[in-house]
Parts: sequence; structure tokens; C-alpha cells
Amino acid sequence: MKDVKVLVSSCACNQKFLALVEKVVKENGIDAKVSAVSDIMEQMQYNVMSLPALVVDGQVVARGQKSEKELIQLLK
Repeated sequence: MKDVKVLVSSCACNQKFLALVEKVVKENGIDAKVSAVSDIMEQMQYNVMSLPALVVDGQVVARGQKSEKELIQLLK
């Protein structure tokens, strides 16, 4: 099972991205646990300066908004 973390702020676009990641995982049967990380101190561990960001198994794989198609490729 993949550990997927979505680094987000309270911004509506970040929350929309989180919902899209959850949708992609569910609809494509991807074996992953998705969690949102909004704590700035935890986010700093990943050396990310812009949000949203996508972390898969401890590695930052994307920064900024991504399409559903891009997310499927990143998560499979």
C-alpha cells in the first residue's frame, strides 16, 4: 500500500486538489492511504515552498495543480 500525502493549506484550490487525489485513488483502485498534511512544520520536512504538493512513499512527486490524467500516472 502506498502512503500518499497531500500537502495543503486552507485555500479552496488546495482542498479541491486533495479531493481530486482521493477521487483518483478510489476510482482507479489504487492501493493507497491518502492523508492531508496542513501542519507547516511537517510540510517543511519535504522542502516544498509551494502548495499543493503530492508526496508518495516519502518522496515529493509533484508540486502545484495536476490534472486527473497526470495524477493517475503519478500514483500508479
